[in-house]
Amino acid sequence: MRHLIRKHLQPLTDRHPALMTMATATAGFIRSIAIKPYHQRHRPRERALWEQYHSLHAVRCQIYREKSAGSHPTIVVAGFVPDATEVIEFQRPILRSHGNIYYLNYPRNGFRQELFEAQLADLIDELAIKGERPVLMGISFGAGLVVDFLRRAPEAVHNRLRGLLLVSPVLCTADLIRPDNQRSGGIRMLESNLRKILKADPQDPEDLNRQLTRARRCFQALFEAGAENRQLTTRHLAIRQRIFDVLEHTSNMGGYERVLALRTFAEPDCSNTIFAGPTLVMLAEDEQSILVPGSPTLNLCNDHHCFRQIFPDGKACRVASQDVDDPVPHASLIFHQHCYNPRLEAWLQKLHNQPLLAVV
Repeated sequence: MRHLIRKHLQPLTDRHPALMTMATATAGFIRSIAIKPYHQRHRPRERALWEQYHSLHAVRCQIYREKSAGSHPTIVVAGFVPDATEVIEFQRPILRSHGNIYYLNYPRNGFRQELFEAQLADLIDELAIKGERPVLMGISFGAGLVVDFLRRAPEAVHNRLRGLLLVSPVLCTADLIRPDNQRSGGIRMLESNLRKILKADPQDPEDLNRQLTRARRCFQALFEAGAENRQLTTRHLAIRQRIFDVLEHTSNMGGYERVLALRTFAEPDCSNTIFAGPTLVMLAEDEQSILVPGSPTLNLCNDHHCFRQIFPDGKACRVASQDVDDPVPHASLIFHQHCYNPRLEAWLQKLHNQPLLAVV
């Protein structure tokens, strides 16, 4: 059916691009109706940090909620781009079938990891007050933030989580950037850009602007590469517009401070458990297009014993397509949703049915 719709609509949209522009805007508007800002009442950790920041609004995440009748919510933390509200566009129906979805969108003008963790912990506590235990979902860089948060979080926070879902996790700087003397296998575009950003002088506005401008072009190119030779729907185009808007309106300091957070991520240590609850790690078949050779996270997921030490109730799976000419790249939830969604749905179904199975 979808193929027939595209077949008949494509010639029309080619002749009348204004129709596609209108449809794209409509798709974005429909999403904005469903996803609304969420105003927390329980914010003790965040309030404790207020005195440390002169412009709190500039460095705090914006939290959004998409309502559902279910009682098993999900908290989504995205990668560098797009925002959490965009990156799971094609997974929303699955997550919403279980409960509310909470999105943490990064600030545009700065980033403070301590404040991010305070907001996340407060949100988890607030849901616990409502009698809900969320699944915490981290994607790419966001997975690193989530794991770093759990590494320091008290046991009470761990116990309030129902499960952990990591998609193409970047758990440490060494996943994306190698030392200068280890460059075998070629230099990836993202690796090159991140290396230059971390070496930039924050006191030199021209240098910082030059490196962040390159990074913006890099993320635009990564999206366009994923979209190449595909039939894009209005939903894809709406996401594309949002990605470009985020890149345009994120200040140089906002982008720089977000990249700096990579330096705080510790490499996986097999002697320490990070999260003992149910965990699913979803790796793309072509992670090497982004992650560097010798990536500690890939090595961890390939070492069953070490993986189970860190995630005792965890499972790592490889997400692959059936098309040799279209392998699944890093965190490609937008263009390869048909590969991710069956595994995601099966894991969530089993996770949320556990109490019923225990009774039976």
